[in-house]
Amino acid sequence: MQIVTWNTQWCRGLDGRVDAARIVRHALGMGDVDVLCLQEIAVNYPGLAGAPGDQLAQVRALLPPGWQVFFGAAVDEWTDAGRQRFGNLIATRLPVLQLRHHPLPYPHDAGVRSMPRMCSVLTVHDAALDPVRVMTTHLEYFSKPQRMAQALALRALHLEAAAQAARPPQDARDGSPFQAKPHTPHAVLCGDFNLQAHEPEYAAIAAPLSPFEAAGWAQPGTPPLHDAWRLLHPAEPQPPTFCLFDRTYAPEPVVCDFVWVSDSLKGRVRAMDVDVQTQASDHQPVLLSLG
Repeated sequence: MQIVTWNTQWCRGLDGRVDAARIVRHALGMGDVDVLCLQEIAVNYPGLAGAPGDQLAQVRALLPPGWQVFFGAAVDEWTDAGRQRFGNLIATRLPVLQLRHHPLPYPHDAGVRSMPRMCSVLTVHDAALDPVRVMTTHLEYFSKPQRMAQALALRALHLEAAAQAARPPQDARDGSPFQAKPHTPHAVLCGDFNLQAHEPEYAAIAAPLSPFEAAGWAQPGTPPLHDAWRLLHPAEPQPPTFCLFDRTYAPEPVVCDFVWVSDSLKGRVRAMDVDVQTQASDHQPVLLSLG
């Protein structure tokens, strides 16, 4: 199973050109891709540089036959320009079992530039792994309190789902909304976290389970999520994913786009590659391979 995650900057390259076709073509060319997670997809934002149109429709039209496309709008508002949406896109060629969108916390931080954030969760069926929850997100850039609240919420979402898989609700096969759901401990959490590995938000996501969190369904002290790069390369820093070519937002290149895997998948991570050549966005795409 191969997953690409990429903050596309509304498909705007460092050349200033907004081109969804370039993004899709490059992402699918990274491997035998099964799931595509794109952050910063815009619908009807003529005020953004390059005036992106309906990028949801554009990506859907660009993908090969058999792919399904889902969009989680963190921002969904009506202005003089009409309805405007901005958020996360997940596309897949695998069988889809369930889709959920989770708004992330948006606590006040007076006077600080910010916008709502969310996590989109698509459960797919992989022939080798069975159901896998693919979670993609884009956390707050300017507000550190909001970013910490969102990091903790992501951890809580995963813990909740893993506990459901360990202790599922009453089984139902009646065709109603109460019918059995595809609960699974297998999860991949990816996206632009707007934080670095030395920051407390990273530590909050990676912290081992407390006895209270484990609550009898898991082993206390076990990390619920693992940084996939560190699993593969514990002594080697991850290649930068932001400000590699353009230093507008940082004086040096940084790593802020991560892929986390559940404890149940830590032995199934086969490879993780960061494309450090493309300039189709201000972020670099990342490819995770599970087996």
